[in-house]
Amino acid sequence: MKACIEIIRVPICEGVSEMPIKYDTLFTLMKERGVKKHHLRMHKTHRIHAGVVDKLIKGGTVDTTTIANLCAIFQCQPGDILEYVPDGEREADLNESI
Repeated sequence: MKACIEIIRVPICEGVSEMPIKYDTLFTLMKERGVKKHHLRMHKTHRIHAGVVDKLIKGGTVDTTTIANLCAIFQCQPGDILEYVPDGEREADLNESI
């Protein structure tokens, strides 16, 4: 008998143009520690590809391997480098910046 796996496809952020994850705390940590973007790309054991660094800057999606590598580089937990921002708060931030 074959084992079947049902895959349910659910949009992560339907109707939302931006990811609800912000990396502001990562960039604050980088500034505090004197780490530049090129240091992430040139790290000895946990290199972060330039395209991924650009995604972080633009608030794009990155995979958990990237998060794990960043945590290894900075010896921190994911909550130290990223923040989940609920829809309502993101919309308020956008309205304030306009």
